[in-house]
Amino acid sequence: MGRLFDSPFMILIILLMILLLFGAPKLPGMARSLGQSMRIFKSEVKEMRRDDQADGSGVVIDGQDVTPDRAPGPDTRGVTKQCTGNPPA
Repeated sequence: MGRLFDSPFMILIILLMILLLFGAPKLPGMARSLGQSMRIFKSEVKEMRRDDQADGSGVVIDGQDVTPDRAPGPDTRGVTKQCTGNPPA
C-alpha cells in the first residue's frame, strides 16, 4: 500500500481516473458534500467526547482505561440463582 503513493505519477493517474469516472461537473459538488460530511462527523465526535466527560465515564490514556474511583458493588461471585417456583414439566 505504501508503494502506491510513493511517486507523484501514480497519484496523477489516480486523479485522472477519478476525473474520467465521475466527470468534471460533478467533482465540485462531490468535494462540497465530502467536506460537509467530515464537518458533521467531527462535530459528532466532539459531542460524544463532551458527553463522556460530563458522564464521568473513563478516559483512555496510553491504551489504559482511567476511570474515576467508585464504590464497589455487591459481590455476586459464587451466588447461584434460587428457584422460587415449580420446576418446568
